[in-house]
Amino acid sequence: MVLVKQKTPGSESPGGPEVVGRDALLAALESDTASDRRSAARELAAFPETAPALCDRLAVEQSPSVRAAILMSLIRIGSPEAAGRLAEFLRSDDATLRNGAMEALQEMPDALEGHVDRLLADGDSDVRIFAVNILSAVRLRSAPAWLARVIRSDSHVNVCAAAVDGLAEIGGVEMLDDLADLRRRFAGDDFMEFAIDTASLRIRGR
Repeated sequence: MVLVKQKTPGSESPGGPEVVGRDALLAALESDTASDRRSAARELAAFPETAPALCDRLAVEQSPSVRAAILMSLIRIGSPEAAGRLAEFLRSDDATLRNGAMEALQEMPDALEGHVDRLLADGDSDVRIFAVNILSAVRLRSAPAWLARVIRSDSHVNVCAAAVDGLAEIGGVEMLDDLADLRRRFAGDDFMEFAIDTASLRIRGR
């Protein structure tokens, strides 16, 4: 538990007790002790403006329990800024960190929405695939339309295949024509044809 030193009368910080508490927690977030960092990360959820600091710590944090606490606080903060910073971890070579960021983004659909266009246009096909995977699981009404746009416009077969898998879960009958066009675009690709067949059957069966 992170303790905030009590102020004696007349010694209050100009910023007020909330600022003092926030600053003490930010300091504890850099503690050498994992339990202090974990407690600070949990309590910083009450201060949305600390999302950048939480993400900075997440980038270097090695303790799984502290990482989990940071991610939970970022979900609770749920701001577009937090989502944007989490999206940066889609480039991470650390699979555990990357997957944690993806799972967190799935829990903050409203904050994520403003970043989707940028992620789907990213020059790295892996980032686009991760974005598609998030859209396939997120609770966003616009997610199927974004996935349909991917299969209409993305030239990378693996990105399109990921979008087809997503549409198998959340797509509607209005996407069947797009799937047929995709089949023609990747004619001769056995895996893509199988994925399209599977998605089409599941969509028609809903």
